[in-house]
This record gives sequence, C-alpha cells and structure tokens, in this order.
Amino acid sequence: MVDALARLSQTPYGLRVPPRASLDAASGLPLHPAARETLLAALDDGWADPARLHGSGRRARQLLDGARASVAGSLGCRPDEVVFTPNGTSSLYAGVRGLAAPRPGREVVHSAVEHSAVLHAAAELTAVPVPVDRLGRVDVGAFAVGPGTAVACLISASHEVGTVQPVGAVADLCGAAGVPLLVDAAMTAGWGPVPAGWSALAASARKWGGPAGVGVLAVRTGVRFRPGWPEDEHELGRAPGAVALPSVLAAAVALEAAQAEAPAEDARLRPLVDRIRAAAGALPDVEVVGDPVDRLPHLVTFSCLYLDGEQLVRALDEEGFEVSSGSSCTSSTLEPSHVLVAMGALTHGNVRVSLARTTTEDDVDRFCSVLPGVVSRLREEAGLA
Repeated sequence: MVDALARLSQTPYGLRVPPRASLDAASGLPLHPAARETLLAALDDGWADPARLHGSGRRARQLLDGARASVAGSLGCRPDEVVFTPNGTSSLYAGVRGLAAPRPGREVVHSAVEHSAVLHAAAELTAVPVPVDRLGRVDVGAFAVGPGTAVACLISASHEVGTVQPVGAVADLCGAAGVPLLVDAAMTAGWGPVPAGWSALAASARKWGGPAGVGVLAVRTGVRFRPGWPEDEHELGRAPGAVALPSVLAAAVALEAAQAEAPAEDARLRPLVDRIRAAAGALPDVEVVGDPVDRLPHLVTFSCLYLDGEQLVRALDEEGFEVSSGSSCTSSTLEPSHVLVAMGALTHGNVRVSLARTTTEDDVDRFCSVLPGVVSRLREEAGLA
C-alpha cells in the first residue's frame, strides 16, 4: 500500500517529510479513527447494492437504513427525510433547485456570504442577496421573504470567518411567510444539531471527520421538493444514483463521534483560537475578521495589509504549517473572497487557520511564534519594511 501511494504521488519510496501541523481543518478533517475502522469493515460487509433482493443486497439495505437513522438522529430529523449525495456542494445546489422548482416565485433570498453552490443556483433564478455586518452576520431585518420568494438560504456558520448566523430568527421569518428555508450546516453539523425551523439542510461528511465523497441532504416531511432527474434513478426521490455504502457508513459513525466529542473539543480549541487571534491582532496592519465570541470554536481568519494570501500560505507551509487563503469554495478562481467583500474587510493577504482534533497546544504556540517573523520577512522582501 505504501508503494502504491508513493507511485501515485510520484514520491520516492522511503522519502521522509518534516513534521507538519495541519491547520486547514475547515477544508476537511482527517478521517476520524472510528470512521476508519467502520470504513475498513464495510468494504467487506457493505459492498453490495442495497436495491437488490438477494442476501448481500438485503444486508446492504440494512446497513444503509442504519446509517440513515444514525445521521437523522444526529441532525434532529426523521430517517426518511435524509438522503446521501456525492458531496456537500451537490446537496446545496440540489436543495436550492429542488425547493424552488414546485413554487410559483423565482426569488432566492440568501445571505451575501453563502457557499458558491448557493450563489450559482440563485443566479439561475432571481438572486436577492442580503447584506452582512462587519462581523459577517446577516441582517435579519433585511431578510425580506414574501409571495415572490421561492426559497430562502442561510449558512449556519461561515466556512471562511467562523461567524455563527441567526438561523432561528430567520427560520421564524420564513415560517411566518410560508417560505422554505435551506440551511447550509456543513460547518456546524459536527458540533451539534442546528436550530429548528429549517425546511431543508445540507452538509458534508469530510467537515466532521467522515470520508470525502459523502454529502447529506435532508428535506422535512411535507415540504414540496422536485428533484432535477428521473424519479426512478435517485436516492429516496432526492439524490441520483447509488450511494457509496462503505463511505456512508463511515460518515454516519464519524458524525456520531464528532458530536459526542464536541463539548470537550469546543472547550479545548476555543482558547487555542483565542491565542491565534491575539497573536495575529498584535501585528501591525493585520485585521482579524469574524465575530470574536459567537463563532465556530476552531476557526479564525486574519488579513495582512500589503501582502498576498497565497504568498503567506506558501511561506507558512515552508515553516511546516498548512493553512488556507481565499474563499473556501472559490479559492481557485483568483477572485477576491466574496465573503470578505460582503463584510467590507481586507480581501488580500488573508489567511484562514482551522484546528482539528489532532492539533496540539504546541502546534498553536509554534504557529504564534513563527507568524510575526513570516509577516515581517515578506514585507521586507516586498520593500515595505
């Protein structure tokens, strides 16, 4: 197996790399140990097609039903409301289109800091973006829904700056107006159920320590939803094709484990993020963005004036720290982060640091000690000292 990985990565067998600290957990967490164990077992026991009537097929159906019930319990909904998709992005896009299709209105009311999948789906109808404040929190008073609204969309917490959104308040507005609300719970599902009142919910397993290639789309019973593919070729009427059952089983186990560990991890990671916020905020011409209190416990973003974000990422990588820059869903486009633009924050020189269960106190202390030198050196090289 090691030989195969070395060949696929074009890395010489036996090549040792220096110890590194991965501080990019928001892009995807390492596979949870419980998920790894489940995945390996399921490769032998859950390979068959759950739609078949033979013994292996019935066993696979039993496992799939168990995974569905587990995820539903974690999300606070019914098992028959949950389907599995290829990823969180497809869940969001299908959610917007499926909720909007049977309704007479064409407006998609959404916060200005939604995932790009929501923005693309909204642009195909009539997008009505709602502004956010300097902390990245949506203006509930401007979240106007009415007869012309097909669907409303709100991210539960920002992938990029960590600010938690007022889902409950927006859900109340939508409920009173009879408008379905799609919630992007990718960043919060692993920390516990989102507030009630949503009509549909999308999430991604890799955000809570499950395998890549598994998304979740939950649609409440009684909510009108029309999928965009033939009804005989999708999961419970809302997702196309067969599921990758071993990965789905691992995702369900990882979600259970993540939520069980969430209180302890919150208490451990929140002070570590506070250290990074303080270290970055103490540097000249550096802006720490996002809410300092009502936020995800493991994520912080800061922007360094006069520097390029990708330049900072490379420099920190050379020091052994893996971080990210740019919008979490559009970083390959070289466009300024739409999230930071909406917040009125610096859009260049931004770095997102996100901690995982594998992150240690020493990792954070070393990062805080290295960061000032990296920023100073890059500014000197740019002639800005």
